[in-house]
Amino acid sequence: MDYAEQILTVAAALKRAERILLITGAGLSADSGLPTYRGLGGLYNGLTDEGLPIEQALSGPMLRARPELCWKYLAQLGNAVINAAPNAGHAAIARLQQLKPEAWVLTQNIDGYHLAAGSPAERVIEIHGQLAPLYCQSCGQESAELAEHLARPLPPTCAACGGILRPPVVLFEEMLPEAAIDQLYAQVRKGFDLVLLIGTTASFPYIIEPALRCQQAGGMLVEINPADSGLAKRADVHLKVGASHALQDLMTTFL
Repeated sequence: MDYAEQILTVAAALKRAERILLITGAGLSADSGLPTYRGLGGLYNGLTDEGLPIEQALSGPMLRARPELCWKYLAQLGNAVINAAPNAGHAAIARLQQLKPEAWVLTQNIDGYHLAAGSPAERVIEIHGQLAPLYCQSCGQESAELAEHLARPLPPTCAACGGILRPPVVLFEEMLPEAAIDQLYAQVRKGFDLVLLIGTTASFPYIIEPALRCQQAGGMLVEINPADSGLAKRADVHLKVGASHALQDLMTTFL
């Protein structure tokens, strides 16, 4: 199939499907100008200024041992998020969720752009959390204004007790939030008619399992990614274009 035929095929599947899971990764937010950890145009390919893998710099142990170093790279992500905005791909997903009451989003992204674009909070699973609001690791007090903290010396500290602040994100070597995992698998057990992998490397079990379960039950698996993810060979349709481009084309055809 050429690209136009692929769009028609996936748009028809969207119309038929009742339960849909859209799994979004850094490739979607890259269309807003945000850096990705890896892949095409990745900001952190190679090592950090300190000669460390980014996975080590942005880890839970590093936040505890050298919070100023961890926050150096958290601040890069934070400033990128603050200075960008949801793109047309986020808007297309939000529109689809308005039209399909059983369309769910599982996102690896921490920018909060799905909610900002209008996706319903009750059907967005942010498996890695968000960059705000910050909270104190010592006393738990929240400090909502991320931009103000990024304009001050790092790491940010708590006004109440002086403890180090952190965002409610899952850093490397930290556990995924139990509530988000429970919510995801409650939906997976109900089954999905269609799963779309959007700008993700699809390398984690919480992505692979829902995708393959859907396909094994007779549903369709679609990949939207200029590159091949870990599930590219299993996809029924692979749209090899950018996330925002494909999502806009799909919604135009769907409507």
